[in-house]
Amino acid sequence: MAKLVELRPPLSDQKIRLLRAGDIVSLSGTIVTARDKAYARALDLLRSGKKLSIDLRNGVVYHCGPLVKKTPRGPKIVSAGPTTSTRLDDMQTDFVRLTGVKALIGKSGVREDVASELARSGCIYLAFTGGAGVLASRSIERVKKILWRDLGPIEGLWILDVKKFGPLVVAIDVHGNNLYMRR
Repeated sequence: MAKLVELRPPLSDQKIRLLRAGDIVSLSGTIVTARDKAYARALDLLRSGKKLSIDLRNGVVYHCGPLVKKTPRGPKIVSAGPTTSTRLDDMQTDFVRLTGVKALIGKSGVREDVASELARSGCIYLAFTGGAGVLASRSIERVKKILWRDLGPIEGLWILDVKKFGPLVVAIDVHGNNLYMRR
């Protein structure tokens, strides 16, 4: 039976192992957005022996390019919908292995071979509803920092404080269960 769970990053292996595909999750704490260009840069840096300017170990990465409005208090995210995760599949496995990320958030899932590798690496995949970017933005309490601005506002790394971010569905768990695959 699916359960409702609130997670607070950093995520432990113990908490991740308790989750099953179909569980409903919300997140409170820090998450980081990343898309194609950020993945490529992170992999280039890590493969060349350099460190990232943020430690993603046990963290949560959201496949998202936020829409932002400038305000006197700084950037305000007005929409933060998920992007299609499968477009990152060629980099997904190495990204998770080299960064130590424990959860990915996106839409559409990942290829079956990538899902298997995520599970082996101890990383879950959380599905967020496409088209619900305004709903997602309401859970963002503040923008902590923006890294790699030179990649542009959509491709940079947005470090966000969120509260009850979701609802998210555990679509791929570390036990090999995958809601996107028919059994």
